[in-house]
Amino acid sequence: MSPAGSIAATIVTLPGDGVGPEVVAAAQAVLEAVGSRYGHAFTFREALIGGAAIDAAGEPLPDETLALAREADAVLLGAVGGPRWDSPIARIRPELGLLGIRRALGLYANLRPVAPYPSLAGTSPFRPEHLTNVDILVVRELTGGIYFGEKRLERTASGDGEIATDVCVYTTAEIERIVRVAAELARARQGRLTSVDKANVLETSRLWRRTVTRVIADEFPDVTVEHVLVDTCAMRLVQRPSELDVIVTENMFGDILTDEAAVLVGSIGLLPSASLGAPAAPGRRAGLYEPIHGSAPDIAGRGIANPIGAILSAALLLRYSLGLEAEAWAIERATRLTVEEGVLTRDVTDDPARAATTRDVTDRVIAHLLESTASLGIAIHGARRIPG
Repeated sequence: MSPAGSIAATIVTLPGDGVGPEVVAAAQAVLEAVGSRYGHAFTFREALIGGAAIDAAGEPLPDETLALAREADAVLLGAVGGPRWDSPIARIRPELGLLGIRRALGLYANLRPVAPYPSLAGTSPFRPEHLTNVDILVVRELTGGIYFGEKRLERTASGDGEIATDVCVYTTAEIERIVRVAAELARARQGRLTSVDKANVLETSRLWRRTVTRVIADEFPDVTVEHVLVDTCAMRLVQRPSELDVIVTENMFGDILTDEAAVLVGSIGLLPSASLGAPAAPGRRAGLYEPIHGSAPDIAGRGIANPIGAILSAALLLRYSLGLEAEAWAIERATRLTVEEGVLTRDVTDDPARAATTRDVTDRVIAHLLESTASLGIAIHGARRIPG
């Protein structure tokens, strides 16, 4: 039984496309094991999103899916997209479902922890000593910026070409709220915040920098903030990653930097994410949880996808949307034990002939989870609870 008592919660699963259904099934199995182990009652409801939704309903985010997501305590997503929906002239694309649900649910803060496993240092292109003490948390603004700005495609006046326009827009309020989330997390870690922008060129970045400076000075005087241009941050992620702790940045920069940071870990399949809205109650936030990898259509249906990113996303779901900290730590501990003993899918193993399947990894995580969890005091890196 959980120290806080058993709870009942509804979790909507959005398997999506490619390997999405396989990794969501793995994460759901782990959550079901948590429910059994700790006495919680989790109800799962599956819905369509992305390419699968386009095929079945003609749109990437059906009204039924959005209604279920709004009623749920949390949403667990797999991946969207794939070559079959990738026409360059298509106006209805799978990714619009992901952008749409983030905005509709008010999920403005994307958390992406990046911390290498010592036993997997050989899978990273970096020397093992380069990865020592690397533990980064990227906090990405998720519902503003160029991804959501006005978009236009029109012919030139002469008619011999086209003009494409994507507008990048940020408001003071949007910047303030994401900085507060990042600063709370930095305060709970090392008290250091790196704010990433392009203030030497972009007006939105100049507003970003001014707002970050003011919010930290007025509300978080115990947090040290450093302003870094996005190109400099990209270099530091490669050259001196251990110097970084919590990074806060706008939508597009965060998207790019977190994929770069995944190289430090060795595989994008290992990394989770949480997309959070405003607090609904103490310790509870609306949230959508997904591995940061794509749909990987080339391996879909083969049972070899890495489920760890999805499983760790389920841990973040327990922490941020359900307020179940001990259970989240139990999943992280079980996953770490599985990785350290070498039960690995082919993307992170040195011996492809001995690579584990998606099911092998999932079953091993569950086995560790169901073992005694009396000693959970081991160090587990990554995101931590946002106070309040």
